[in-house]
Amino acid sequence: MRYDVTLRIGYDYTSPTDRARNLLRVLPRDIPGVQVIGDWSLTLGPHPSEQRHFTDFFGNVVTSAVWHGRIDEVRITLNVQAERLSVTPLLALATPLSRLSQELAVVRDISADSPLHFTAASRRAPLDRTMTAFARDRLAPGMSVLDAVRAIGTAIYEEMTYSSDATHVDTEAAEAFAKRAGVCQDFSHIMIACLRGVGIPAAYVSGFLRTLPPPGKEKLVGVDAMHAWVRAWVGPETGWIEFDPTNNQTAGTDYITIGYGRDYDDVAPVRGAMRGAGKQTSEQSVDVVVLDG
Repeated sequence: MRYDVTLRIGYDYTSPTDRARNLLRVLPRDIPGVQVIGDWSLTLGPHPSEQRHFTDFFGNVVTSAVWHGRIDEVRITLNVQAERLSVTPLLALATPLSRLSQELAVVRDISADSPLHFTAASRRAPLDRTMTAFARDRLAPGMSVLDAVRAIGTAIYEEMTYSSDATHVDTEAAEAFAKRAGVCQDFSHIMIACLRGVGIPAAYVSGFLRTLPPPGKEKLVGVDAMHAWVRAWVGPETGWIEFDPTNNQTAGTDYITIGYGRDYDDVAPVRGAMRGAGKQTSEQSVDVVVLDG
């Protein structure tokens, strides 16, 4: 499936800032056998004093932008063509959950893709007693790791209510879980905390999701949004799989990956510092257009 994606992010400041520095993680990444990135452009306005691109430890594309002068707004516009490939399911042995700790104990790989980086608590996905107990209650004797991931993801989908008013970007996973409400970021952090709590390595995935209009209606411009889901390591045979607890499904060709991290902090679309006074407002829109099937 090939897509044309346009992302627009805008910031307006009530008083001009005096110097600003940002790290942007908005450009989708090439993933061998899964995702291919074609032509792309990233426009920043006003034009930054310094700009460069690099990859971080996890292989995500990062843009560094610095403004030395006074600015009262920032406009970020990304246009990229991405192809999401159909992945043939692996014919592999399902690792029993009871053996996962033994399999992890013999892992010696410490590259960016190693499951060892995604087992411990992180700031936004802590090891929480309540969430761990919730996850354990969804496990059954003899269950495979893959089945455990699906069972826990489905349980979160059934327990939680999607609500953009219930949380904000800094809401902790435990608070969102207590409310049983939140957005995709909250669903993902809760699932990561649940999986790590029962010994399953889990990562945060940032990206885009193509949304379909109601039957008989035309797709509206700007209704797509940046999305988040979960990547879980289910054993040495199958490796990593991706599950979206917000929509209770395995991530497939409707998903476009920007990057992987231990939680949102590793793949925040815009992170930085500025010097100034007053308040800021922000806006975001995403359009995902299918180029062909």
